[in-house]
Amino acid sequence: MKLGEKQVLTVVKTVDFGVYLGSDEERVLLPKKQVPEGIEIGDPVEVFLYKDSSDRMIATTNEPKITLGTLAVLEVVDVGKIGAFLDWGLEKDLLLPYKEQTERVEKGDRCLVSLYIDKSGRLCATMKVSSLLRTDSPYKKNDTVRGTVYGINREYGIYVAVDDRFSAMIPRREAYGKMRIGQQIEARVAGVKPDGKLDLSVRSRIPEQMDKDAELLLARLEQGGGRLRVTDKSLPEDIRREFDMSKAAFKRAVGRLLKQGKIRMDDTEIRLP
Repeated sequence: MKLGEKQVLTVVKTVDFGVYLGSDEERVLLPKKQVPEGIEIGDPVEVFLYKDSSDRMIATTNEPKITLGTLAVLEVVDVGKIGAFLDWGLEKDLLLPYKEQTERVEKGDRCLVSLYIDKSGRLCATMKVSSLLRTDSPYKKNDTVRGTVYGINREYGIYVAVDDRFSAMIPRREAYGKMRIGQQIEARVAGVKPDGKLDLSVRSRIPEQMDKDAELLLARLEQGGGRLRVTDKSLPEDIRREFDMSKAAFKRAVGRLLKQGKIRMDDTEIRLP
């Protein structure tokens, strides 16, 4: 019998409160409300094994949202003294200990987790999933992908599980806007590393992005009364804070608008004609 996995076991005994599955040497209870109608001794039953609130091994025919060796995005339904509790489709919620959280989660959050057996033999969740992510994705440069944010490193960037299966990162230089653990994102593959991991960008390719950035600048000019105290001489951090784009992207957008005659610029400001 394997804790945390789906398996087919044989009915070896029937009782008023359910049936026992397994063998004469090792058996587990399938509670009465879980027993398929018409079941008899010797019949096979596909079940999932976990531990109940009394830490007893128990079988269920309910479908868990996650099993050992797999990944799933689960919702936080409660937070307690020892960690958060996740909805994984079974009666007893799944514990996500604080020490297994890469970022603190709150009720209502969603997070990508895997399942493990702790030192006391209980099933728990962990947000430390990088070792389970694959590096053989079918994606190539400039493909559009979707994934789940599972880690944030202020120095290196945003860790993403593409299709909740493949290892990817949004490098810090490409990490525009606020992102949170569990967020579902759409991104462009900026490159594929030699080890198969993906580099992502949430910005479009330069020509398309230039149009979007130019539209943003025009909108901000209109909101600001036709003037902005920012130029291509401004500090990169000031531009990023003001427009959430790099200085290079800002200069490309300004250059396009100047060429189109839609703005004027001097050493102190950008303004509408």
